[in-house]
Amino acid sequence: MKLNSIIVEDEQASREILKNYLKKYCPNVNVVGEAANINEGLELIRSNELDLVFLDVEMPYGNAFDLLDKVGDRDFETIFVTAYNNYAIDALNAHASYYLMKPIAIDDLIKAVDYVVEIKTKEDALQDQVLVPKTSNNVEGKITIPQQNGFEVISIADILFCKADDNYTEIHLNNKKKVVSKTLKYFEEALHDSNFARVHKSYLVNVNEVVKYVKGKGGSVILSNGKEVMVSPSRKSELLSYFK
Repeated sequence: MKLNSIIVEDEQASREILKNYLKKYCPNVNVVGEAANINEGLELIRSNELDLVFLDVEMPYGNAFDLLDKVGDRDFETIFVTAYNNYAIDALNAHASYYLMKPIAIDDLIKAVDYVVEIKTKEDALQDQVLVPKTSNNVEGKITIPQQNGFEVISIADILFCKADDNYTEIHLNNKKKVVSKTLKYFEEALHDSNFARVHKSYLVNVNEVVKYVKGKGGSVILSNGKEVMVSPSRKSELLSYFK
């Protein structure tokens, strides 16, 4: 997992040391910017999508906690890097992921970054899940699809068909299309109990939206919006079983 990060530290030498350590021992950390005070740090945070911020505590124009107060709600993790051990409780109260003491021990730095990766992996797994709330949250007929800043809830009945696009899936609704970074197989399993049939390696159709079947070796189906979808011979019997 790549972690976009910034370093907020007033001492240039300390920034260089940390940056070099990260490059050598934590190559998954991508340092996109550096700040020498909290004002510069705030500007970087507001202008970048960040996963991780390395924070010194004492800086010009305020300290790390002043910066976090200015940021408000945040979706990045923080690792405090400081020569002072008396801020540990404050860092904990500020929901810091880790507290590193200077001079930085490489093993501790690697451990801190690994811990952030673990946190972000769990968050991403939860956010990226495509849930069928009727079985998990008692919200009938709904499904959530992940977005960069959260998720969108859509009605399963509004889905006409899903189309594979490599490791992405196009979800076609009546008048629009959603592209989700999940495979078609994932949606096939998520919508298994909602009258969706895999009619082709690239298509999953809402059987309730089928208005016509055209005979052939596999044949094809016409959906309510006029879209024709080819049916693989190996999938034909499964599709026709819905209409017996």
